[in-house]
Amino acid sequence: MHSDSSAHGLPLLRGAGQRLLVVDDDPMLSELLETTLGLAGYRVVTADSGAAALRAYRATPVDLLVLDVMLPDLDGFAVCRRLIESGAQLPVLFLTARDSVEDRVTGLAVGADDYLTKPFSVPELLARVHALLRRAGTTAGPAPVLRFADLTMDERSRRVHRGDRLVGLSPTEYRLLRYLLVNADHVVSKEQITHHVWQHRFSEGVVEKLVSRLRAKVDVQPPALIHTVRGFGYSLRLPEGD
Repeated sequence: MHSDSSAHGLPLLRGAGQRLLVVDDDPMLSELLETTLGLAGYRVVTADSGAAALRAYRATPVDLLVLDVMLPDLDGFAVCRRLIESGAQLPVLFLTARDSVEDRVTGLAVGADDYLTKPFSVPELLARVHALLRRAGTTAGPAPVLRFADLTMDERSRRVHRGDRLVGLSPTEYRLLRYLLVNADHVVSKEQITHHVWQHRFSEGVVEKLVSRLRAKVDVQPPALIHTVRGFGYSLRLPEGD
């Protein structure tokens, strides 16, 4: 995947909080897609196999499926077929290095809505995702409000509240909190934070200082929501027992 938006002046179409399921067994590409689509305004769930994709969909219905064809267990065609046979109604975008006419025909025949071959550009990926969601009628509506416990983040006004208290955040603190909110109850590593918040590599001390500043603003009142998971990273979660 590559970005050529600056070279060609192409607009990067944004989402409005729609939930996408990205299925790819290449961890680097999966993380890159998660980052790209997340920064474009989507909430992203990932899976690295066909079976994991089916479990993820059953756990949390999504608005669009971005699906690789070549997976280690079920191939993407089988995943798409099973979802449709189970009654799933969502747009499916195949994303794959297989670009033969036969593969395209198979993909469309099993119920896919579009087919994008690798390598691809970021503007084209975002344009196709946006077009499929528009066609499905899921692009309209206000920007989402992310919530966890008594913490809310309004993505339109960029305002964060803890209960009735307005929490003033810098842009960097806001991006970190958003990343934690989108991944609530999951652990994110320091490396993931540097990649998603800054898109550059910094020393671990920089992340620790940013988390400390954010915690001082968000966790003024109990219960504490931002937790250090020693040896792994950080997580937005309620204390055990709450």
